[in-house]
Amino acid sequence: MGGRLEGKVAFITGAARGQGRSHAVRLAEEGADIIAVDVCKQISSESQISSASPEDLAETADLVKGLNRRIVTAEVDVRDYDVLKAAVDSGVEQLGRLDVIVANAGIGNGGQTLDKTSETDWDDMIAVNLSGVWKTVKAAVPHMLSGGNGGSIILTSSVGGLKPYAHTGHYIAAKHGVIGLMRTFAVELGQHSIRVNAVCPTNVNTPLFMNEGTMKLFRPDLESPGPEDLAVAAQFMHVLPIGWVEPVDVSNAVLFLASDESRYITGLPMTVDAGSMLK
Repeated sequence: MGGRLEGKVAFITGAARGQGRSHAVRLAEEGADIIAVDVCKQISSESQISSASPEDLAETADLVKGLNRRIVTAEVDVRDYDVLKAAVDSGVEQLGRLDVIVANAGIGNGGQTLDKTSETDWDDMIAVNLSGVWKTVKAAVPHMLSGGNGGSIILTSSVGGLKPYAHTGHYIAAKHGVIGLMRTFAVELGQHSIRVNAVCPTNVNTPLFMNEGTMKLFRPDLESPGPEDLAVAAQFMHVLPIGWVEPVDVSNAVLFLASDESRYITGLPMTVDAGSMLK
């Protein structure tokens, strides 16, 4: 185990699986104790992507405990500020402090052009992927302020927060909004030595990307596309010859931004994108 976050506590949303679980494990490997929350149920009525389960969150907890780190978990919908705040307050009470916030929880749905996107799809997307990020920081940052030790906040945006893609306009709007939140929080909290940055991944090998809907979106020319078919199309998005990155690639960026190695970096949209922004 490393020690880049030794003695620190990190609060991570969407931690039951995918990027969130990877972040929890990677930060724990470097010495952090974890407050991990996830909704653990289906949010979007129109999404074809299954959500994480309570068993997934329990597995995340076991992985962190296996690294001899402490972890506090709760099933929380980031749209519900009061429940979110109660979970953070309880976690800090048990673990003693808060140094890192990773606002990672997010959903994917849709596939329509913006003019055909349903109001339900739009409202779910903005509520989770944008308002939920704001509520996460709003609920947790008072503990950083009262602690007086500064801190690091990392928001999960996307390359879709920096440039547009068709058929995901509500997602693009939310992720662009996250960049605005990041920059504003950075300006407002800098005087307290709290840094605020965003990670902007390209496609990531998680259930949010690796699913039937995404494969059909990328390969409408095929009746039943699979991962190999997806890779052919997805590789065109990048300069490097890959279709997607792994969750740990994003986690390594989160770790850097959480650690003192980035102590003077704030307001940065850090891409983990295999060169996607060059195309």
